[in-house]
Amino acid sequence: MNKPLKFFAGNNTKHLATEIANAFGVEINNSSIIDFSDGEFEPSFDETVRGADVFLIQSTIPPSDNLMELLLMIDAAKRASAANIIAVMPYFGYARQDKKGKPRVAIGAKLVANLLSAAGVNRIMTIDLHADQIQGFFEVPVDHLYASELFVEDITQLNLENLVIASPDMGGSKRANAYAKFLKCGVVICYKERKQANVIGEMKVLGDVKGKDVVIIDDMVDTAGTLTKAADLMIEQGASSVRAYCTHGILSKDAYEKLDKSAISELVITNTIPKQHKSNKVREVSVAPFFAKTILSVVKNESISATWKSNQ
Repeated sequence: MNKPLKFFAGNNTKHLATEIANAFGVEINNSSIIDFSDGEFEPSFDETVRGADVFLIQSTIPPSDNLMELLLMIDAAKRASAANIIAVMPYFGYARQDKKGKPRVAIGAKLVANLLSAAGVNRIMTIDLHADQIQGFFEVPVDHLYASELFVEDITQLNLENLVIASPDMGGSKRANAYAKFLKCGVVICYKERKQANVIGEMKVLGDVKGKDVVIIDDMVDTAGTLTKAADLMIEQGASSVRAYCTHGILSKDAYEKLDKSAISELVITNTIPKQHKSNKVREVSVAPFFAKTILSVVKNESISATWKSNQ
């Protein structure tokens, strides 16, 4: 560790940033933000960052203000002569906009990548991107972590006799297969047709769930419509139990109400998104030790993937 290390928290992610810094064995460095009456804001570092490796920890949700704050922090660090600027983004906003699903729409994830690069970032660190190809949108290194490192151990401790892993849609089949391979169990997949964004039409379960303890795996849960409909359908088809593991707990609109009314016995998420949860069915696990371990590997120029128990 030749260069000094500095950890700074975005305004939206202070609690998680403090956890990550503490797990690494340091304290969060001091920064401040000035709010102007017209809605502008100005973040600043309250101590020198010259020649330092600067880790800026910020989940970009809601994306508008939090992404802009992160961009301004990167620019401030660059202009203050930081040696390296690493954006630690536990939740990467706009990740669902990774391709053109219809004519005349933006590819938001690529635009965000361009903005971060233009601001002067040297490295990106995130977990469970909605689409793996987003890594290719950057011309700087991207450390893409997987919550399976946390979730597979948690699932194993449940000691479910008839475990089967489920994907709530076709797009998550690769992720579900990775879990099933590590846990040595079967896979089922839900096929759904969307009427529009966040509105599901028909859904079918591809595979046998009768008498099974189903664990649904996904990268995020937003309105919980897909998740709860899949769980209810599996219980109707004879599943013994259904629980879900989703990395990013967005949980917008009436998600908590849907969860409480559904057949899901438990929803396990991480703390990538700061939120006070309104349902007893939600359990949160911390990604802080995982990020701290990864940061240490980066600082010491050691392999990250070599330390992963389950490699997706």
